[in-house]
Amino acid sequence: MGIENIFKPTIGNECLHQEINDNGVRTVNFATSRNLVVNSRMFPHRNIRKNTWTSPDGKSHNQIDHILIDRRWHSSTLEVKSVWGADCDTDHYLVVIKFRERLAVSKQPAQKFNVERFNLRMLNGFQVKKQYHIKISNKFRALEKLKDSKDTYRASENIKENIKSSAGESLGLYDLKQH
Repeated sequence: MGIENIFKPTIGNECLHQEINDNGVRTVNFATSRNLVVNSRMFPHRNIRKNTWTSPDGKSHNQIDHILIDRRWHSSTLEVKSVWGADCDTDHYLVVIKFRERLAVSKQPAQKFNVERFNLRMLNGFQVKKQYHIKISNKFRALEKLKDSKDTYRASENIKENIKSSAGESLGLYDLKQH
């Protein structure tokens, strides 16, 4: 890919080559048709950092490996460069991208649950603890008579209601502070 002005929004200013070839035109057409940018061409580096391939004879170097990224995320890219030190048994160099991930917080209103909160600090007092114990014991004695397997669901609902009503009578509800 070359430095032609008509391709600069898609491929950037930083290029190792002066003119574009057929493969470069196909890459630019592919990128523009899918709203991508060639991010490996957006960052100024020395030419040695732009090389991504070396010929087998070691004399010619080219920039033929690129990173394409959606235009929406291209501003999250911090740097793209080729790294010569990776031992991959290939004539291509590793192309590395530094990318900043941005997480957005959901702006949906928080769900409000209508939950009764009991004032459990009241259980620290001996009299309240004794009163709660007596009330819950009396209510559970009534449940001991149920021995049917059909009444299991009804019994579990009764246990739930007994605990709630005993706690509400003995402890009271916890007042949530409104800000």
